[in-house]
Amino acid sequence: MKILGLIPARGGSKGIPYKNRKKLGGKPLLEYTVEAALGASLLDTIVFSSEDATLINMAKELGVSVPFIRPAELASDTAGSLEVVQHAVQFLAQKGQHYDAVCLLQVTTPFRTSEDIDTAIEKFKNEGNDSLISVQEVPSHYNPHWVFMPKDGGLKIATGEKEIIKRRQELPEAYIRDGAIYITKTDVLLKRQSFFGATISYMVLHPETSVNIDTMADWQKAEAILKEHNF
Repeated sequence: MKILGLIPARGGSKGIPYKNRKKLGGKPLLEYTVEAALGASLLDTIVFSSEDATLINMAKELGVSVPFIRPAELASDTAGSLEVVQHAVQFLAQKGQHYDAVCLLQVTTPFRTSEDIDTAIEKFKNEGNDSLISVQEVPSHYNPHWVFMPKDGGLKIATGEKEIIKRRQELPEAYIRDGAIYITKTDVLLKRQSFFGATISYMVLHPETSVNIDTMADWQKAEAILKEHNF
């Protein structure tokens, strides 16, 4: 199975200006993800997708292939990640480069490691599902069985149950995407227009180093993580 590693990064950012090139712990945010990707042994090819000349030059200097400039319509803050991935896959296919699956590595989650990537790919291959996503466990007080949604002027349990689960120990496990790793079969991306498909594997990453940087508060959390862990 051939796996394409795709690293997307736009030049613009509303929450943190020029976020992807901003230095975190002495090196650009982009560099963390590039280093993890290059250190992984199970990615057959690693490609960088951007519209920004500065980021493109940075990626090339770091040793990542940049076979195209991302179209402007896919570089706005409203452009979807699915369309960005589809563009990369289709561009490479036109060049005769075909892949069975894509491993999407977002720059905003800098602390996933090369080992994390390889472990995720092995799990994806072994389980044979349409996709794999990295996740974090939802704290019990945010568990969907304890979450309420508006209905008819009142509230209902989000899961649709009539009675709430009373004891924390009885709550089923629940997870949220942490943004660090997405692996999806190419056919699912192109034909089903989905990152997930019908069957999803998952991998719980390290909660102590999990951060998805969108705001300055997230950036400050990342700086705090750097002080406690060696990256």
